[in-house]
Amino acid sequence: MTRPGRVLCLIPAKGGSVRLPRKNVRKLAGKTLLERTVECANAAGLFQRISVSTEDEEVAAEARRLGVEVPFMRPDHLARDPAGVVDVCLHALDEWELRGEVYDTLVILLPTSPFRRVIDVTGSMERYLQSGVEFLMSVGREEHSPLSSLIMKDGLLQPLHPEWLNRTGAKAPANLPVLVRANGAVTIVDVVRFRQERNYYGYPLAAYEMPWEYSVDVDTEKDFAMAEWVAEHVLKP
Repeated sequence: MTRPGRVLCLIPAKGGSVRLPRKNVRKLAGKTLLERTVECANAAGLFQRISVSTEDEEVAAEARRLGVEVPFMRPDHLARDPAGVVDVCLHALDEWELRGEVYDTLVILLPTSPFRRVIDVTGSMERYLQSGVEFLMSVGREEHSPLSSLIMKDGLLQPLHPEWLNRTGAKAPANLPVLVRANGAVTIVDVVRFRQERNYYGYPLAAYEMPWEYSVDVDTEKDFAMAEWVAEHVLKP
């Protein structure tokens, strides 16, 4: 096949969320998290199909309002822990194949990354193609290095990484690792390898780095408050 072949964009958007109820249809600066993701996916112009996976009728109605097909609903067991995004994506790929739609590349856009830009989606795809790898994740830099983290047990502290104790911050050596975290904005996988691994942490795993303000990940009420602040004070036109 010629990479990336046929590309499916999947937007996992369950209705239930323990930490932040109804987050995917909650409005942030006038638009729902789902709306922001659908608009970005459409504007990227990379996909043969954009599909929303949900078990929730309100989320499905919002997707259809935005012009996205929801031809099948996610089973309830895939909308509850311990089911994760991987399980949801494998289910969606199976359902599309039952309908005669086979894809070579899967791009996962989580609504919990409301500030991803079109350039982040297209840039991730460009990096994926140039690298020749079969897995890519968008990432943001760690604000505070976990190399200096402490473990607290029974009121006592021990370093998580003793070998880096007193060697971060201003005293950091030149070989200090660059630490990042997956921000959920863009994940790209080769479908065949993804089915084999049943995981999107497949290696070699390429990275597409995004600035902190576009890497906000909304999973809790505190995250949502932070996103509102960023929208108002950092990204406001």
